[in-house]
Amino acid sequence: MSGFSGRPKILRGAFVEYGLNIPPLVVPFQFNPEQLSRSRSVTYYGEEYKEPVTERGEDGESQQRRTQLKQRSLRETHERYSDLQEIRNKQKVTVNEETISFDIRLDATDALNEGDAIAGQFGIAPRLATLELMVMPKGDSVLGAALESLISTTGFTFTGGQKPPMILFIWGRTRVMPVNIDSMSITETEFNTQLSPVRATVSVSLTVIEGQNDFYKVNMAVREGLSLMNLANITDIMDVVIPG
Repeated sequence: MSGFSGRPKILRGAFVEYGLNIPPLVVPFQFNPEQLSRSRSVTYYGEEYKEPVTERGEDGESQQRRTQLKQRSLRETHERYSDLQEIRNKQKVTVNEETISFDIRLDATDALNEGDAIAGQFGIAPRLATLELMVMPKGDSVLGAALESLISTTGFTFTGGQKPPMILFIWGRTRVMPVNIDSMSITETEFNTQLSPVRATVSVSLTVIEGQNDFYKVNMAVREGLSLMNLANITDIMDVVIPG
């Protein structure tokens, strides 16, 4: 028997390059990462205010000639107001984009046991090569440049100069995020007789591309929808003491 037939299918995470490119960059995760570390930094500022600037005229008399915009410290802003609504309105904030980091594990053991010819010769090198190309400028592509030279009259480009690939990080149906891969560290741990790697761990750090792109808008809508589902726990508020 092959096991319980009703076992739910586990979706795989993946990196997929957005757009038509040569070679296409697609890496489904062989093993989903055991954990994701997500972080977002937020910086708060005090309110802005206009301060008079006094200058001396030609006759030596002090005159107020202009004002300059200055920023109060956050503490100064808090000390000026007692009402929390007003403090909220006076504070300013910069919200940085979300960062995500995790490890990807690659292992050629199963493919070798099944007699896979590519794995037998190259191990996991093809998958590692695809991951490495995801952080390289498209203008470095040898295959892309060769193909462009054949269709140069069309004006179509596969390389895009020194621009990086646009990568989608796919983590289930509700999270499809365009990302920049900020860092990638590859640790190869075992090799075959041809010295091709057969096991490796790849540590990646990503920055989510936010703003007005459709993927981010959909992710925000999903996040807000999930937050609404949290209202199902509204009865728990009875156990919370809220100051009057």
